[in-house]
Amino acid sequence: MVRGNYLYLSGKGAPRRQLQPGQTVPKVGREVTTEEAAAHAREIGIYLLALMKDALGSLDRVEQVVKVLGMVNAVDDFTEHTEVINGCSDLLVEVFGARGRHTRSAVGIKSLPKGFAVEIEAMVEIRDAAQ
Repeated sequence: MVRGNYLYLSGKGAPRRQLQPGQTVPKVGREVTTEEAAAHAREIGIYLLALMKDALGSLDRVEQVVKVLGMVNAVDDFTEHTEVINGCSDLLVEVFGARGRHTRSAVGIKSLPKGFAVEIEAMVEIRDAAQ
């Protein structure tokens, strides 16, 4: 959603899982490694870039990635949330350089929709289309 000079991207997750009845949802720190979860976060970052381009017409309209909120479906004693969300954060800096640097929160969650291991939302400051 574009509001004023900001694009708000709601939470997007990966990977989507088709769970069988009674099947345990895989969690980061148990069935999913930190490295696998970071790859999922990077995948979400690619999806967020596609959504930005679709909403704005061009990634050139991104003035600054302002905020990223990353949620990790992890076991209770997992402590590497930031390493997971780095998968997305690092990608945004790779693509936008200094414009990709952002504030960020990385939190552990007991569950996420559709069995996601990771979900990420973002807020982006945008330029006028005329600029």
